[in-house]
Amino acid sequence: MAGQGEAGQSGDFDLAAARVCVIVNMRSGREGGKETAQKLDAALRGRVADLCFQDTGAGADLPAMARRAVKGGFDLIVAAGGDGTQAAVAGAVAGSSAAMVVIPGGTFNYFARDLGSGDTVDEALKIFDAPRIRRVHVGQMNGMIFLNNVSFGAYPEILRRRESIYRRWGRSRLAAYWSAVAVLWRLRRPLHLTVRANGREQRFTTALAFVAKSAYQLDAFGLEGADCLRRGQMALLLARAKRPGPLVRSALRLALGKSARYADFDLICAEEFELETVPRHEYVAHDGEKIWMDSPFRIRVRHGALKVLVPAGSGGRDAQ
Repeated sequence: MAGQGEAGQSGDFDLAAARVCVIVNMRSGREGGKETAQKLDAALRGRVADLCFQDTGAGADLPAMARRAVKGGFDLIVAAGGDGTQAAVAGAVAGSSAAMVVIPGGTFNYFARDLGSGDTVDEALKIFDAPRIRRVHVGQMNGMIFLNNVSFGAYPEILRRRESIYRRWGRSRLAAYWSAVAVLWRLRRPLHLTVRANGREQRFTTALAFVAKSAYQLDAFGLEGADCLRRGQMALLLARAKRPGPLVRSALRLALGKSARYADFDLICAEEFELETVPRHEYVAHDGEKIWMDSPFRIRVRHGALKVLVPAGSGGRDAQ
């Protein structure tokens, strides 16, 4: 494969020798998918051995699309879209001989920012000027790859409410924060959670729990746990508040980057977790997407499982 590096190492990537498949989520983010596709075509046409674009219209199955690209022998899969798009592509690429490129197109773009790839399409296109391969850790829950976090309790409902607010007021970070406050104020049912990690079993009653894999995201919100991630672990954060009033105040501190572990969250760091929820059939959020799943949830780090292209000299997350 072009530019292939060994696990635990980074190295140059030979773009001219690479077969490249571009997947653009046409419905994702602030910049139109068509415009993003045009920019990628201009950036890559004539600079790679083979270039194809996948049709990502309504009803497109992004995970299946990415799996076909990997099975088809493409060296590089370019994923343009939000964190959900990146996670869908990473699920196919992780553990394979292929690498991926992250082109941000969502509201928050935590994975792209964590990698040091930038927050806009134009910033990310600089990757192709001097591309380097880096291996990064990913999270896995019951066989599903995630890049930033998986969440239980209130957060999946926040995402559901966020989409209706986006449709009415447009996509913005302010609208995203407002959706969180609106849901937390109406919250009535706490989550009963059993946590097994580090040889210990603990029980919690909480409104919100999430397993974080993005050091950038934790730092951005002033939460503890980023050091655990940099050591190759994950961080489980459990909201201490259970009633609407304290939850809303906690959410506002979180939005302002003033959250405090002992005031707002309990923290557990580990490489593996087993979580059991009551009720067993739980609405789960992962990298901005939502799905119904059954507990127990077995969550672990897959070390160095994903190869990504990053710009030369970039910092970013858990570089190996």
